[in-house]
Amino acid sequence: MAGVQVSSSWLTPQRLLAVFCVINLLNYIDRGTIASNGVNGKQRSCSESGVCSSGSGIQGEFNLNNFEDGVISSAFLVGLLVSSPVFASLAKSINPFRLVGVGLSIWTVAIAFCGFSFNFWSIAISRMLVGIGEASFVSLAAPFIDDNAPTDQRVAWLAAFYMCIPSGYAVGYIFGGLIGQVGWRWAFFLEALMMLPFAILGFLMKPLALRGFSPVVSDSSTAMDYSLNQDNEGLPKPSSNHFRRTDLIVLMKDIKDVLHDRVYFVNVLGNVCYTFVLGAYSYWGPKAGYNIYHMVNADYVFGGVTVICGVFGTLAGGLVLDRMDSTILNAFKLLSGAAFSGAIFCFSSFCFKSLYIFLALFSIGELLVFATQAPVSFICLRCVKPSLRPLSLALSTVCIHVFGDVPSSPLVGLLQDHINNWRTTTLILTSVLFVTAAVWCIGVFLHPTDRSNEDTEPDVKSSSIPLLEE
Repeated sequence: MAGVQVSSSWLTPQRLLAVFCVINLLNYIDRGTIASNGVNGKQRSCSESGVCSSGSGIQGEFNLNNFEDGVISSAFLVGLLVSSPVFASLAKSINPFRLVGVGLSIWTVAIAFCGFSFNFWSIAISRMLVGIGEASFVSLAAPFIDDNAPTDQRVAWLAAFYMCIPSGYAVGYIFGGLIGQVGWRWAFFLEALMMLPFAILGFLMKPLALRGFSPVVSDSSTAMDYSLNQDNEGLPKPSSNHFRRTDLIVLMKDIKDVLHDRVYFVNVLGNVCYTFVLGAYSYWGPKAGYNIYHMVNADYVFGGVTVICGVFGTLAGGLVLDRMDSTILNAFKLLSGAAFSGAIFCFSSFCFKSLYIFLALFSIGELLVFATQAPVSFICLRCVKPSLRPLSLALSTVCIHVFGDVPSSPLVGLLQDHINNWRTTTLILTSVLFVTAAVWCIGVFLHPTDRSNEDTEPDVKSSSIPLLEE
């Protein structure tokens, strides 16, 4: 492998960001694709006159009911939530850059398996493997970006990375709709083909060090990196048994240290409330819009507003925090202010009967709410020691899904079944954004400390200088 390694000098900070953004975009294109009408399709059905339809897409071909179809759409979360903390822990004994390559390889193979699936269980298991593959990237990409971004643009770079979430979903809906006309399996084959070069790059590229994990052989004229297989002096060789009982004990201790941090806890608690609302918006928004305002194309209206506000709001949040001076204290001020202002606009929008007033106010509200994406991740990266950053992001991912968007959709549905009034339901749901702002406001009074320069290993030097050459 050493004979074909690509020098890390090719991977400048800007190229690293571009590569990670494309990978993140592909991850969310996949999520949008499997939810699209072209790929997901519709059930087999029979009319009252006895005329039967064979259905379309995955649901039609495998004759899935709505519950089974819902399982397929969310099966990747099982793999993602279970394996994210594991990958974060493995980063202590295996080079993190190599772990990203391993994860992308699993993702590529699992996506290809989706295209070859033959029944419900085969595609459900394939989707779980997709989540496992994505887990390493979710945990490790942001710390790499944080290490290599210019000091005065760190949050903006994180914003560019997270901007790929709403835009990826949108592209996925379109991509799935177009490819579905040829055959839903081709959507997965093409996704695997697009990710394959990045999976290969993860193994051919000379692995980069992640600050806080391993001693790095530095040179004044070269990037701070090392090869996993090199026998450099001072570089510990990972054990062949990477996840032994002692590793599990260390992992549990690290989890305890992260969760006991007050700043981290408040930040994630606010993010859980935020994700609770956004998850319900994304699922019930079109139906609520149709029932309240009689929107003809509610799917396109809500989708368009979410994508535009998601992209510009996320970027704006990162740029504003960098302009304010990116500190944890300022991040909490921005989070609480943006969430509270966004809550006012979103809540007010549902109080008006005019569709146009609703769209204007709701768009402003979503723009402000999405401005919180990058600052939330910035705090996760900065309130813990460098070696705990992947675990910090992994636990945050687990929490926001388990307590946020996963339960929000059924709970809001249960509320609507009880009161049978979509306007009241959406107002109650939107009120949670005020709780979100209050939780993040608590962070302002915690006197948060930036721990990103704390050394976790005696030989690991912290630095604000990017690890890659410009």
